[in-house]
Amino acid sequence: MLETLTTDMRTLHAVADLRQAVRDWKRDGLTVGLVPTMGALHEGHLSLVRAALRATDRVIVSIFVNPTQFDNPADLETYPRVMEADARLLAEAGAHVLYAPTVAEMYPSGFATTVSVCGVSDGLCGAHRPGHFDGVATVVCKLFLQSQADASFFGEKDFQQVHVVRRMAADLDIPIRVETCPTVREADGLAMSSRNRRLTGPGDRDHARALPRALADAARAIADGQSMDMVMATTRDRLLAAGFSDVEYLELRREADLAPLARFDGQPARLLAAAWLAGVRLIDNVPVLPAKM
Repeated sequence: MLETLTTDMRTLHAVADLRQAVRDWKRDGLTVGLVPTMGALHEGHLSLVRAALRATDRVIVSIFVNPTQFDNPADLETYPRVMEADARLLAEAGAHVLYAPTVAEMYPSGFATTVSVCGVSDGLCGAHRPGHFDGVATVVCKLFLQSQADASFFGEKDFQQVHVVRRMAADLDIPIRVETCPTVREADGLAMSSRNRRLTGPGDRDHARALPRALADAARAIADGQSMDMVMATTRDRLLAAGFSDVEYLELRREADLAPLARFDGQPARLLAAAWLAGVRLIDNVPVLPAKM
């Protein structure tokens, strides 16, 4: 099934159609970029599309709400689906193909394979969302193989996910570059996320902005050499006082391989957090940099 939205962007639903489009491009010597998404697009996603357009000749954006990466059926059910609006945004951004497969296309009858990445998937979101990264690795592996793209583009907001995808592509010898782009934030500092749409209660957005502010302050305190235990305890208390119901995790990890750090050793690190506000799970991370002399 093939549908033309504009003269510049096509919407494809079948693997065969996607592969034919890519074959045509590559026959002409063109490079291909892939931006995997689950839709409900925002400026963060569009920044990835623009990065892909700068780096490659043709850009595919996939929209697929992947059921295998949801550990909570209610979360899958309520995940926003706004395909028509997403298609307009992508056409305006200059994407060449919107790939929107059905669940049956991605997981046909008899599908029985799971890709599991150990190590970098441990802890953080991996500890609190059982099976999540297996679902991510499996669907991204399929998208990489279906698209035969030269490069893929992911946001740093999902920092652990980037490590999982990089490890999976390297271990399975998939010839694709995994590029990361900076987290895009709202004017109040909140990391852009499709789940932000669910912060609709009185004061929810005001409370939510405490997360990036608390992380930024904690990162500076850690870099200044303050006690890790004290900084972590203070940051957790600050988020709970701001209206968050639970701080799922707050951890310092080495940037290169996500190894847990008991203290900041001056090498590139990330402070990562997940916290619940008004029934919405928010994640964020910030770099921890050496204090300026």
